[in-house]
Amino acid sequence: MGYRSLSEAVRDLEAHGELIRISTEVDPHLEMAAIHRRVYAHGGPALLFERVKGSPFPAVSNLFGTIERSRFLFRDTLERVRTLIGLKFDPASALKDPARNIPAAAAALTALPKRSRLGAPILHGQTTLDSLPQIVSWPDDGGPFVLLPQVYTEDPLRPGIMNANLGMYRVQLAGNDYVPNQEVGLHYQIHRGIGVHQSRAVAAGKPLKVSIFVGGPPSHTFAAVMPLPEGLSEATFAGLLGGRRFRYFYDEEGHCLSGDADFVITGEILDGVLKPEGPFGDHLGYYSLTHPYPVLRVKRVHHRKGAIWPFTAVGRPPQEDTSFGALVHELTGDAIPREVPGLDSVHAVDVAGVHPLCLAIGHERYTPYLAEQRPQEILTIANHVLGTNQLSLTKYLWIAAREDDSSLDVNDIAAFFRHMLERADWSHDLHFQTRTTIDTLDYSGSGLNSGSKVVVAAAGRKRRELWTELPAGFELPRPFQAARLAQPGVLAVEGKAFSSYETAEEELGAWTRELEGKKLDGLPLIVLCDDAEFCAKHLDNLLWVAFTRSNPSHDLHGVGSVVEHKHWGCRGPLVIDARSKPHHAPPLVEVPEVERRVDALGAKGGPLHGII
Repeated sequence: MGYRSLSEAVRDLEAHGELIRISTEVDPHLEMAAIHRRVYAHGGPALLFERVKGSPFPAVSNLFGTIERSRFLFRDTLERVRTLIGLKFDPASALKDPARNIPAAAAALTALPKRSRLGAPILHGQTTLDSLPQIVSWPDDGGPFVLLPQVYTEDPLRPGIMNANLGMYRVQLAGNDYVPNQEVGLHYQIHRGIGVHQSRAVAAGKPLKVSIFVGGPPSHTFAAVMPLPEGLSEATFAGLLGGRRFRYFYDEEGHCLSGDADFVITGEILDGVLKPEGPFGDHLGYYSLTHPYPVLRVKRVHHRKGAIWPFTAVGRPPQEDTSFGALVHELTGDAIPREVPGLDSVHAVDVAGVHPLCLAIGHERYTPYLAEQRPQEILTIANHVLGTNQLSLTKYLWIAAREDDSSLDVNDIAAFFRHMLERADWSHDLHFQTRTTIDTLDYSGSGLNSGSKVVVAAAGRKRRELWTELPAGFELPRPFQAARLAQPGVLAVEGKAFSSYETAEEELGAWTRELEGKKLDGLPLIVLCDDAEFCAKHLDNLLWVAFTRSNPSHDLHGVGSVVEHKHWGCRGPLVIDARSKPHHAPPLVEVPEVERRVDALGAKGGPLHGII
């Protein structure tokens, strides 16, 4: 739909039964986020909070809470956008079906941003930072955050909206050492578009002008998270997806303003000014901790008439950003496999925090004459995957060969792991990258942004039958004895609290040596954890624990381990030490008192009765 504003989208959702209003006053400190998470977990509607404690502005959340609602918001443009994205990667496809592509080409006219100040809704009024909804999602957060920001910067060497960057970077509104109503914190990495712009501004000896757009048509929010092909502006994508050109203009100081946004915060980043940002309850299910990040010196806070503050809530996946990811996948389709020769499919696993775990299927095409198939071409593909866009942040990459099973699906996670564990030979199927970079939000490594990666590549014949139940009389040696079979061939083992890597090496070395004499072929993977019952209860728990709480170079052990020509492997089960470590960030824990208040809203007569 060609929505002209967020409020138009809100009214449309309400008219179609996809949004409810909450007229009871709600507290932005913990309560609003808790309500959002609970409604999202039940597949509920979008939520319009009409009375936000401490703010004159209403707030809306869960707009993209289901893939069906996301499709509904863009129902008139999705197919045309999908076609145009396909043309970007394969322009020759236009010749194959010209009749289909003519509408898409016509829709591209909406992609051209429109510069216009006259009558821009955003010029209605100005406010202060502390008048905005001060949403704090988790009890140890460093302060309130803008949770769906569109952070706009321009390249100092090539100014203008067509070379600008519009990204969704974390924005801390208050707390820590920020001067109230004058400063906000920006959390981003230097390799992001905004980081490149900042480095060029520093080289030129100039402050970087920043505009933070909040709200506006839903396509503007989605454009800020869309991984676009090189050279395609987020502002053009926002117009294309929204079916309406992106309106913008510049103020007297040179800041770009989105004419249709609900709010715009303008300011400047000064070279060398850093302040503590965080903690923040993040999408891996843990807090990202306090670190120094750039500070935005705020100039003005604009808002439109009837402005609505959009937000989301993050935490252990799945959350609303899961729906973002699903829509991204629907739009881009097989874009990444087209970029990587031989790659059939890829899946960054959301329940494991996205970047910690990626599953892939590739082709082994060049050596079909070998009697004993082994990973070859898929190793080349794996290296390519680890060098591609956001997939470069992958920590564990498991890759299988399509030729071994034509029905294998990266989205059927249980079946994929079963396939891999039936075939893996740990003596040569593990390929490490040590002392490398990992996701900033992943604290399992050896330092901020520092850790390791491992590729698990398995190809060829089925090597073993996986245990689906533990044999009678099965026992493990001390000190790790409490165990639950979590998945076929996967044993969750409860260990005593982790103390140090030196102690772990000693204890696990002795423990695995005791296991060498046991018949464990049907048990290729052991996950050492803090709570075996929790870990084994559901596949989602197993994946979250195993891959968010381990650093491959430090936490992979094995029964019958051996180093041969600098290649580490093991002849028996692989052991992942996924116990919590002292340097790990703490997990997110809900507040019982707040959860009881949410329960009350879901009781009979409450606004969420029948929804949660």
